Amino acid sequence: MKTVILVILLIFSAACSMQTVESQKQTEMSKAENPNPQAKQTVLVELFTSEGCSSCPPADKALAFLQREQPVPQAEIITLAFHVDYWNYLGWKDEFSSAEFSKRQEDYGKKFKTDSIYTPQMVVDGQTEFVGNNSGKAVNSVMEAAKSPKAKIELTLNENNLKINISEISKTENATVFAVIAEDNLSTNIKRGENSGRVLEHTSVVRELKNVGTVQGENSTFSAESILQFQSNWKKENVKIIVFVQENESRKILGVNQLRYK
Repeated sequence: MKTVILVILLIFSAACSMQTVESQKQTEMSKAENPNPQAKQTVLVELFTSEGCSSCPPADKALAFLQREQPVPQAEIITLAFHVDYWNYLGWKDEFSSAEFSKRQEDYGKKFKTDSIYTPQMVVDGQTEFVGNNSGKAVNSVMEAAKSPKAKIELTLNENNLKINISEISKTENATVFAVIAEDNLSTNIKRGENSGRVLEHTSVVRELKNVGTVQGENSTFSAESILQFQSNWKKENVKIIVFVQENESRKILGVNQLRYK
């Protein structure tokens, strides 16, 4: 009887050992396929909006949700709100608006072949556009964008001097490197226009969009320094710097990163 029990114990021990070895093999294979399973892929979400547009406040909230909640586990969502100027004629001038930002949206309009530009419009990684208050579409688009590898962007800020080092740029055409100054936690008491009487909250408002250089098609690295100009009425604790690389024709975002001013 003791012999039978001993044989059973030996068989059980061998089976456990085989399971342990197999489990270790699967873990090693998984690590080989994804050496850093915790790493998140950066994804850029742009919102074209306006304080003069009655449909925009829900989209502003959707952008804030994406930044605050980070609802896609495999992605680090970096947000930008471009306030366009073509709603200013309705009686309320959006102080954050710029013709430059409207022009950027027009360039997207050419890419997406839309009948006309509109607000609110959300664009994910320069490749997908949709109505900006569609949070479900935003999350799905971010999930899809997170599957594509991005360039590595290292940023260093010394007072107003921004140093940019980019590597592992994967592309097929010339690309432009942009540096953006954006500000969070802004609000406006709207006096006139479609949103008259409302207090609108804003996230990632673009204060400045700066072209800092071009990456030629054959290059996979880029380095530059840029002097940033900060206005006295910007709250440093709310300011952030975003740098992204974007193909000139396809408008694809090849890499994006950010750092806080303070």
